[in-house]
Amino acid sequence: MRVAVVVVTWNALGLTRRCLNSIRDQQLPAGTQMQLVVVDNGSQDGTAAALRDEPDVLLVALPDNRGFGGGVNAALAATSSDVVVLLNNDAVAEPGFLAHLVAPFGAGTPRLGATTGLVLLSGSFVPAGPTGPALVGHDGRRWARSSEDGVRLVNSTGNEVTRSGNGRDRDWLRPAGTVSAAAEVFGFNGGCAALSRAALDDVGGFTEPLFMYYEDTELSWRLRRRGWDVRHVPDAVTVHDHAASSGTASAFFLDHNERNRILVCLMHAPWAVTLRAAVRSAVRVAVGPQRRRRARALLAALARAPWALQQRRAVDRTATVPRAVPAALLVPDGASS
Repeated sequence: MRVAVVVVTWNALGLTRRCLNSIRDQQLPAGTQMQLVVVDNGSQDGTAAALRDEPDVLLVALPDNRGFGGGVNAALAATSSDVVVLLNNDAVAEPGFLAHLVAPFGAGTPRLGATTGLVLLSGSFVPAGPTGPALVGHDGRRWARSSEDGVRLVNSTGNEVTRSGNGRDRDWLRPAGTVSAAAEVFGFNGGCAALSRAALDDVGGFTEPLFMYYEDTELSWRLRRRGWDVRHVPDAVTVHDHAASSGTASAFFLDHNERNRILVCLMHAPWAVTLRAAVRSAVRVAVGPQRRRRARALLAALARAPWALQQRRAVDRTATVPRAVPAALLVPDGASS
């Protein structure tokens, strides 16, 4: 089995080197060939020059920032591996990660499109008070990072989509020792996943106009509509500095998340889900905080709606599985399963 490990980076040489070193230390099953691929999205910090001299790295240096999906697509064009592993540049792979993540592809599962591992947040956390900076889980619990002894929290066991079209990490902020995630999950987490080249050849690569965020959810919809499975592999573990490159409070992060949530609904979700997503956004524009920013994101989604609907029709023409089948995997908007 030939495996290409793809890391997309932009102005983060130190993080990227740390990530690559964690892959270099991995033990691989007999007969597995690994290739390290770094896609540099036009960094200005010397990343391309620094990595060009590393003999075990295939560097794909792009002249500008094409986002996560564009970066992965450039790697796909430059490689011919049987399996493509995606790893965030701000993550570190734990021992055994790679072997566990790719093993299911050699286990006689011809319709396996993707595997997705267990992502832990870096550091430790303690319960947070009702005010002040905190990360908030699907269950409403608030957590603050702690320099003292705390608990390890889960970042993701794969991607799920709610019945109002919200794509999110399954098991987000659940204490690591309490999680026993089901093998079947709607979609893969793009920062900790392995994709079958056969599946990618079947459905196509990432949708580049999304640029960043929701690209993995969108591709998961297409995999599901063509009958490909996505499986969670709990022993494939990474530790992630969540949103180290853009920050979850940045306008860039929030705008792209809100815009792309609507667009992916238009491309794939049942109309009832799309309607709930649109109403949710409209209500937030009317009465929620940051109304001007939210209005800007909603208008950006509406401007791209004709394109999204065109994509919907294209997917429907080639789908072999009814929309209702993956839609049955959607979860309530409350606590994660």
